[in-house]
Amino acid sequence: MNKSSKIFVAGHRGLVGSAITKNLKQKGFTNIITRTHDELDLTNQTETASFFRKEKPEYVFLAAAKVGGIIANNTYRADFIYANLMIQNNVIHESYKHNVKKLLFLGSTCIYPKNAPQPLVENSLLTGELEYTNEPYAIAKIAGIKMCESYNLQYDTNFISVMPTNLYGPNDNFDLEKSHVLPALIRKIHLAKLLSEGKESEIISDLNVTSIEEAKSYLSKFGVSSESVEIWGSGKPKREFLWSEDMADACVHIMNKVDFKDLIKDFKEVKNTHINIGTGKEISIQELALLIKERVGFKGTLMFNSNKPDGTMRKVTDVTKLNSLAWKHSVELTDGIDRMYKWYIETNID
Repeated sequence: MNKSSKIFVAGHRGLVGSAITKNLKQKGFTNIITRTHDELDLTNQTETASFFRKEKPEYVFLAAAKVGGIIANNTYRADFIYANLMIQNNVIHESYKHNVKKLLFLGSTCIYPKNAPQPLVENSLLTGELEYTNEPYAIAKIAGIKMCESYNLQYDTNFISVMPTNLYGPNDNFDLEKSHVLPALIRKIHLAKLLSEGKESEIISDLNVTSIEEAKSYLSKFGVSSESVEIWGSGKPKREFLWSEDMADACVHIMNKVDFKDLIKDFKEVKNTHINIGTGKEISIQELALLIKERVGFKGTLMFNSNKPDGTMRKVTDVTKLNSLAWKHSVELTDGIDRMYKWYIETNID
């Protein structure tokens, strides 16, 4: 890419897309195309085709997706597989039809089998059964990887797939029902702290409700009180977390420096060409919750509900391929939590 290349960032308002857009602007790229969902529904084939025909982007970051945590994934299974398959099919196919020079497809490490050896290497893909709670989403993302590989092989396109680990950062989703574990923990523990300090106006403002009674009733559904916070599962599962702006830097680096042909030099069969993006470091959910509790300053109790699902017990990426492509993360978890909590507080101040 050069500084004036026409770059389409699909999903620019989400956690991933906003970080990529910010990174591109910081690096001096000036011709970035974005569309909100209201302006362009990527699940709609006709709308997507019309957009590509009119705009003719040279490079595409496919960060648009329907995402959520374990509750959302397990509850809205049809929505997750349908929306993600439709977005991928439309954007990847139109990128081929309109001669996009390079496309970067973003997935997730949930593509790997639930019992895959740790750390997760790219070659573990399709070697075992998926984790049930996010199976529809994972299948959609696997299809996206295979679609990129297949178009590259049949049509000589330059479509690359990257699989980030659990991400967190500015513009994350803090919805108590639908968010991922880290932002959900930050918000729940923050609200418990406000309850313990009697800061009723701040709680009402945060939840956008009319009274503290309504707020307390709502929070009780999620196990949040002035004295304790309930957390789903045993706390034993281990997860890896990557600061979203680090992820964006890795994506722009790969788009600039790596081509599909670079990834298949020693392949007898072209498969598993995707690239893990992560830190290679892990932390248990219990340790994470205690760390957030410390950084937020909540004095109450954390209660782990082992009757709720844990999901995969361990999930950490092998980032050997990524590191060999001359990129490594820079933001460590404690610093990232502090940054994210600060962003959340500042964003929610009237």
